[in-house]
Amino acid sequence: MPNIKIFCGTSHGELAHKICDRLGIELGKVTSKKFSNQETCVEIGESVRGEDVFIVQSGCGEINDMIMELLIMINACKIASASRVTAVIPCFPYARQDKKDKSRAPISAKLIANMLSTAGADHIITMDLHASQIQGFFDIPVDNLYAEPAVLKWIRENIPEWRNSIIVSPDAGGAKRVTSIADKLNVDFALIHKERKKANEVASMVLVGDAKNKVAILVDDMADTCGTICKAAEKLFEAGALKVYAICTHGILSGQALTHINNSHFECVVVTNTIPQETNQNNCSKLQVIDISMILAEAIRRTHNGESISYLFGHVPL
Repeated sequence: MPNIKIFCGTSHGELAHKICDRLGIELGKVTSKKFSNQETCVEIGESVRGEDVFIVQSGCGEINDMIMELLIMINACKIASASRVTAVIPCFPYARQDKKDKSRAPISAKLIANMLSTAGADHIITMDLHASQIQGFFDIPVDNLYAEPAVLKWIRENIPEWRNSIIVSPDAGGAKRVTSIADKLNVDFALIHKERKKANEVASMVLVGDAKNKVAILVDDMADTCGTICKAAEKLFEAGALKVYAICTHGILSGQALTHINNSHFECVVVTNTIPQETNQNNCSKLQVIDISMILAEAIRRTHNGESISYLFGHVPL
């Protein structure tokens, strides 16, 4: 593939290497370091003049440092005469702060969008945005890819009783995602209505739907502290579910998440590798990972060649 360069920040080098292996190209040279006052310094180690540049950086780990590093890399490539700079952000940072839900609350996702545009990004590729309207925060093209085809493939290959399953959303916001998967598998769906007293703390839960004598598959876009999905699993067992699985696109798994999963009723919790999971897998036997590097690689290839990427909304590249 001529006139293409792929660089990565320090957030998820493993994913960037998998993408490059899939495309058959070398990962570009970047040196990233910090000065003693903690300022981020990035040096692009090769020419990008006239090139189609893709920068892979996921919103995880030291998240504010990762954002700053990405912005500096975009700007460095832009002022070095790159023809186009695409930010590949598998897990979009601050995506949960997408609306003004109380007085004086910031809409931080919009701020991140403004920062990326100002830095010089011409195009954004991301996956399973927490709220798809975040695409409207940008004045540049945004391709929001879906993990759904990979999730469907995993369910069919790894859950023998999937025809006797019920797909469950742990909150009302994920109802659209869950009904789409349930329709494609031709099974029932349910949702759990929850009330929060404060962030990351659930007060009460009500199951809407019938899980009795069925395999329950909880589907969500992100698993953070995992308190919600573990409580949801208990609720499903109380309602007579035979087994409970959880599938989440972004496995943030912060705080006591791994302890919650290890002590839970789940057969397994499945996440994708939009965020590095190697350490988490070593500490949690119930955690399984779906590789989505081939979806991102194919999106990059199609973007570079000016092809449609809508095929990826319903299929996993072979």
